[in-house]
Amino acid sequence: LNTGLVNTYIHGDSFVIVVCFMLFVSFACWLLSVIMRNYSQVDRIWSIVPFVYCWHFLIHSYLNTNQWNDRLLCMTILSTMWGLRLSYNFYRKGGYNPKDEDYRWPELRKIINNQFLFQIFNITFIALYQNILLLLITLPAYYAYLCVDIPWTLYDTIGTVSFLIFLMIESIADQQQWNYQTKKYSLINAGKPLLGVYKVGFIHTGLFRYSRHPNFFAEMSMWWCFYLFSWCHTPYLNQTIVGTILLTLLFQGSTSFTEGITKRKYPLYGKYQETTSRFIFLPSTFNGD
Repeated sequence: LNTGLVNTYIHGDSFVIVVCFMLFVSFACWLLSVIMRNYSQVDRIWSIVPFVYCWHFLIHSYLNTNQWNDRLLCMTILSTMWGLRLSYNFYRKGGYNPKDEDYRWPELRKIINNQFLFQIFNITFIALYQNILLLLITLPAYYAYLCVDIPWTLYDTIGTVSFLIFLMIESIADQQQWNYQTKKYSLINAGKPLLGVYKVGFIHTGLFRYSRHPNFFAEMSMWWCFYLFSWCHTPYLNQTIVGTILLTLLFQGSTSFTEGITKRKYPLYGKYQETTSRFIFLPSTFNGD
């Protein structure tokens, strides 16, 4: 039986296999959300399934060619570095606690206050669309899978170096945000007043002085860099750009929704919005007053 399954996997179409797996994961996320009444199931696998897809393409290629492809191996390592770091950041914020739910979903349930309509939204967007998107952003690895005979190119080097730079920026931004929030809540829990940079309630120093969401900017940029690897198959413009564009659009909508919540919570956030760039690093005049 095991040999039969392995042979089926080896000789199966790599794209069909990954699509079937994505549909299974989508169904599992939907089922768990209904059973647990917690709609953060996709959030918990967001940083995991993309590099799993990359490992699939790498291993499937090796099993059929009996050699490791440099480009695919590099893409898999980069996506794994991204995923493990993001998973750790999610873990330390309590994201993998089964009872934890992203604060945006309860807010959204207030807007879509009809249970039937929210379940339609859960099936179509939360469970299915987001999982489709997670597959789409990794499809440059499928194009790399299709052109294993093409040597390493300058585009691959640019993609690798740029990806690592933005990974470093995202890591720094997440750490700065973690340090700020940890200190702020330690002061609150100790009953001490919030003074200095903590009195506004949100981080606006470090990288956040030049961008309201430097981590989001770096996240989007990394997947644009990842797209460069697909140029080995079809240079400049090809179908795999769809995932990168959709991810970028998702961040636009998600950020607007998140900032709406933040603005209601912190009075000075509106001024921060007026004086500080949303994503791209630019000078700011915001000083916390």
